Amino acid sequence: MPAIRYELIKTCKQSGARLGRIHTPHGSFETPVFMPVGTQATVKGMSPDELKEIDAHIILSNTYHLFLRPGSELVRDAGGLHGFMNWDRSILTDSGGFQVFSLSDLRDITEEGVTFRSHIDGSKKFMSPEISIKTQNDLGADIIMAFDECAPYPCDFDYARKSMEMTTRWAKRCKQAHARPEDQALFGIVQGSVYPELRKESAKQITDLDFPGYAVGGLSVGEPGEVMKEMLEITVPLLPADKPRYLMGVGSPDYLIEGVIRGIDMFDCVLPTRIGRNGTVFTSSGRIIVRDAKYARDFSPMDPECDCYACRNFTRAYIRHLFKTGEILGLRLATWHNLRFLINLMSDIRQAIREDRLLDFRKEFFTRFGYPL
Repeated sequence: MPAIRYELIKTCKQSGARLGRIHTPHGSFETPVFMPVGTQATVKGMSPDELKEIDAHIILSNTYHLFLRPGSELVRDAGGLHGFMNWDRSILTDSGGFQVFSLSDLRDITEEGVTFRSHIDGSKKFMSPEISIKTQNDLGADIIMAFDECAPYPCDFDYARKSMEMTTRWAKRCKQAHARPEDQALFGIVQGSVYPELRKESAKQITDLDFPGYAVGGLSVGEPGEVMKEMLEITVPLLPADKPRYLMGVGSPDYLIEGVIRGIDMFDCVLPTRIGRNGTVFTSSGRIIVRDAKYARDFSPMDPECDCYACRNFTRAYIRHLFKTGEILGLRLATWHNLRFLINLMSDIRQAIREDRLLDFRKEFFTRFGYPL
């Protein structure tokens, strides 16, 4: 039996979007799904019980950061990530590739792997496909990712092609190095930057390797939104219909909806926690900056339509006060709300798929949120 199994429940007649269910060694959850990001074995500001209260069933942790500290062997000896962080639901770990390329100013990419400087202390480190997979095997997540090169945007065609071809070679090495296929599903990653022919070629090369699931990488890295949608429309139909499809690093409400319409099942992003810590929150009528002076005497919830703990119990005025006085509770409540908002949004999207009205839902949501149609 594979480590995970994808079950297609329904296809929306109006949009073609998929309602499904993924079964993992640590539980099952419906898709499309948003995965809160717990970079360093914790979702910033949230306890495991609080994550369960907002109905999170799968979270993401970061291989690069855990490789640097505390080290994957320590996590392994603590019972893997599930035991280390006391989370008994599903976990996905990324490969560390994106962080190696984005966080390190000094890096040397070769066929063997990447030599880079730690962003913590500047010490020289090396990451290869084999080391990434060994680290993820130690971490013990239900879903792990192949080590790839995420080409920067913009980049020229020749760079994108070489990067994409190396990602394929590295994917083969990852599959060969994977020591726990019985309880960890290794996903392949499609690259190719913003070049349609490279996206098609990468999709063929990666799907030929027969992974249990597939990710679309190298998007949401600065390219225009229309280009992202075009790349999804080219790539996603080339991925197997009986396996999960994961769009990496996307978490704004509009692109969650747009991604689902184009056949994506899984999303992750630091956006809701990062902007929450800075006082920006999602509401049913758009984003607000709850730190702003105009909320000083606003005794309504952050979002009157939200059922989260923060909105049930506190006002905009109180949460603004917490931010202005530097109280930790303020950023925790804003984080709590933003994550619950996106999890509620995904639930609403799934219901719209069930009822064959996702395009109508998109129009209604975009109108209320202030997005251009």
